[in-house]
Amino acid sequence: MAASGLRRNIPIILIVIALLAGLAWWKFSGTEEPVAQASIAKVTRGTIENTVSALGKIGPKTYVDVGAQLSGQLEALNVEVGDRVEQGALLAQIDPRIYESRVEGDRARVDSLSAQLAERNANLELAKATHTRNQALAERNLIAKDLLDTSAAQLKQAQAQIGSLRAQLKEAQSTLDGDTANLSYARIYAPMAGTVVSVTALKGQTLNANQTAPTILRIANLDTMTVTAQVAEADIGRIRDDMAVYFTTLGQPDRRWQGTVRQIQPTPDIVNEVVLYKVLIDVDNNDGVLLPDMTAQVFFVLSQAQDVLTVPAAAVFSPANAKGQSFVRVPGAEGTPPKPVQVGLRDRDSVEIVSGLAEGDSVLLPTAANADASASAGPRRPMGMFGGRRR
Repeated sequence: MAASGLRRNIPIILIVIALLAGLAWWKFSGTEEPVAQASIAKVTRGTIENTVSALGKIGPKTYVDVGAQLSGQLEALNVEVGDRVEQGALLAQIDPRIYESRVEGDRARVDSLSAQLAERNANLELAKATHTRNQALAERNLIAKDLLDTSAAQLKQAQAQIGSLRAQLKEAQSTLDGDTANLSYARIYAPMAGTVVSVTALKGQTLNANQTAPTILRIANLDTMTVTAQVAEADIGRIRDDMAVYFTTLGQPDRRWQGTVRQIQPTPDIVNEVVLYKVLIDVDNNDGVLLPDMTAQVFFVLSQAQDVLTVPAAAVFSPANAKGQSFVRVPGAEGTPPKPVQVGLRDRDSVEIVSGLAEGDSVLLPTAANADASASAGPRRPMGMFGGRRR
């Protein structure tokens, strides 16, 4: 009996539950907005920057690739990556034996030709004396004319031999000088002071310099680095020479390195159909923290306002019907209307307040759920977006 009575009352119970649910829905949706929690931020002084950002690679401003001017086996390699070298330091040496033998042969030929030239000079002096004597005798008709002609021919022959030997000696000396220079190239010296940043050859490796000079290593001056930033086509028109720049690295995102634009290169790089232009920025690296091939997040400062009043960007809104006027909401009595403010520069995080607020004032930050509602509803609405009652 009890069970059948309960079954008869189930429809009544369901009706009561439905009425209670409807009453609750009408109360909370018809007379009150959902409460949205809002955080409070203070008006503070700070720096606002309008920037163009780009990615870049860090590299040494000055470097030199050290190569071999000779072919041969790399007999010694005296440095490793990371070594600091001074200008003129011996870096490597190629097996010099072939080039030493060439120099010795050249010197022997020069010595031989020099001896021959000395002999020909003596013969020339004898030919001159003989011809002079014959001329004197011929004037007194003491010798036949053919003897005078013979001495004249011998003099010319001696002079010609001297000229030929001098030309040969000059050629031999030139060959000696060239082979001596080549021998000096077997010892490879540092052309500048700096740090060895790469080594591309191994001790014992055979180098072939017949076509192009093989690179052995690279020396770079790491005291001044250059950031090569890739700037998008849409932004490159706003970049200028000597513009202030700062950048951060992945390893030290909180540290800013300062620099200026040194060069804007006019030839673009096209990457996946995106046009990018290279912009070069020089920066001091006295502490040696910056290393080649580091990635940099670069910011070109288009405009800047220092020591100005700022609020978080989320606190400022400009409704569609406000004709560009900006507003903030301040903590206070329920239903307080938005407060108009005059804004200046803005970046991704903050907005400059020119007038309308004072340092230390508080502003309300909307939640993500109701931020759009504030912009669309306009300043005529009271604190609805922050949980106030609708009127």
